[in-house]
Amino acid sequence: MAPYRVLVVDDSAFMRKIISDLIVQDPQFTIVATAGNGKEAVEAVAEWKPDAVTLDLEMPLMNGIEALQLIMKSNPIPVIMLSGISEDNTRETIKALQFGAFDFIRKPSSAVSNDINQVGENLLEKLRIAVLTKRHQPVITIKETGAAAVNEIEQSRLSEIEEPQKHEDKPLATQEAKAKERKKTILPLVKDKQPMQQMTPPLHTKPRGYELEPAAPSSSIPAIVPRKQATRDLPREQTRQAAVPLSISSQKAKEPVASFRHLVAIGTSTGGPRALHQVISSLPAAFPAPVLVVQHMPPKFTKSLAQRLDSFSALRVVEAEQGERVLAGVVYIAPGGYHMELVKDASGYLISLTEQPQRNGHRPSVDVLFESLIPYRDLKRHAVIMTGMGSDGAKGMKQLVDSGIESTIAESEETCVVYGMPRSAIEAGYVDNVLPLQHIASQIVHAVLK
Repeated sequence: MAPYRVLVVDDSAFMRKIISDLIVQDPQFTIVATAGNGKEAVEAVAEWKPDAVTLDLEMPLMNGIEALQLIMKSNPIPVIMLSGISEDNTRETIKALQFGAFDFIRKPSSAVSNDINQVGENLLEKLRIAVLTKRHQPVITIKETGAAAVNEIEQSRLSEIEEPQKHEDKPLATQEAKAKERKKTILPLVKDKQPMQQMTPPLHTKPRGYELEPAAPSSSIPAIVPRKQATRDLPREQTRQAAVPLSISSQKAKEPVASFRHLVAIGTSTGGPRALHQVISSLPAAFPAPVLVVQHMPPKFTKSLAQRLDSFSALRVVEAEQGERVLAGVVYIAPGGYHMELVKDASGYLISLTEQPQRNGHRPSVDVLFESLIPYRDLKRHAVIMTGMGSDGAKGMKQLVDSGIESTIAESEETCVVYGMPRSAIEAGYVDNVLPLQHIASQIVHAVLK
C-alpha cells in the first residue's frame, strides 16, 4: 500500500533536509515535494495533493500564516506548523491553530541528536494522528474583528443577576441519587442553522464518504474506535435552547466578582485552541462564574493562547499564576509545564500550580484539575471535555459525577478535530450533554443561569 504523502515547507534547505529525514524514518510516509516559501507551498499543495503538510512560520515572499489561510481555503488538509519558542513565534502559532492548522511542533533548536530525535518522535506522532483522523467537520473561521452584541434574551437574563445568592448545600444522598440518574443526551449538528460565511470546506484530503486507504500496520498508531450510539436526543425544549448560538458583548466585564456559586472547568488538547476560541469568545461579559481551562500545550505557548483569547473575549482571560485569587468572570489557562488545581483558604478560592509528575502523559492534566474540584460540593461545578487525543479527563469526570457535579458536557464527534478525550468520557457514561462545538457555550450559560 502506498505511503502517505507529505509536503515539507521551510525557507532553510538545511531544515527541509532535517525534517524530511525525520519523516521518512517511518515507512508509512514519503516526501512528495518540498517548498522554500509560502507561495511555493500553496502551488505545491495544488499540484501534488499531499495528505499532510509541515509548514514553517517565518518565510520570505509569503509567510506560514498567509500560506495556511490559502491552503485551508482552496485545498484543506492537515497542516502541522513548525514553531520557534520566541514570543512572536508562540503568538503566531496560536493564530495558526485558530486559522485551521491541525497542530504544531517545536523546531529543533540545534543539531544535537537528542533534541532532533525528540522533535522527530513528536512530529511522527502528530502526522499519524493527522492522516488517520477523518476531517468531516467544518473549520471555524476566526475573524480579526471584535465581538458582536449580546443576544437580547440572554442579556436580559444576565441583567437580572445582581449578587450571587448564598448556596445551600444539597444532602449527599440527593447528590448521589442525581449522579446515578444521569442519562446521556446528544444534540445533532444543525447544518441548516449555520451561516455559510462562517464555514470553510471540511479538512480532509478525499471527497466526503471516501475512506482513506490504510497504510501498513504500525504498533505506534493509536486505535481509532467508533463511538457508541447515543441513547436518546435532547427534549425539544432543551434542543431549542441549546441550538441558539450565543453572541457576546464587545466590552469586557467591568469588575470580576469574588463571590460565586458556579464554576466551569474545561479540558482539551489537539484542536483545542480553535475550540476554546469558539466557546470562550461566546460567553457573555456578565458570566457569573470563573472558568478554569487545561489545554495540553508546552510552556510559553499557553501565555500566547491566553493573550489571544483575551483579545476576542468579553471575559478577562489570563495564564494562571500561583496563589492567584479565583474570581467570577475570569478565565484561567493552566500554564504549560504545571498542573493547575483549585484550593481554598479562609478568604475564598485560589489557584495552585504544581510540578508533580505527568498524568496521562501530560502536565497540565485535565484529570488533575477535575479531581481538585471534588471536595468543593458547596460549588455547582460544570465539567467540559472537548477535542483531543487520549483519555485525559475521563477519570476525573467520573469522580466529579460521583461527588454530585451539576452538569457535564462533551464535544460531539461531528466537530472534534480528534475524537479521543470526549469519546472516552462519553462511552464510559459520565456525560449529560454531547454537543457540537457551536452549541457548547450556550449550554454552559444555560446550565449556570437556570
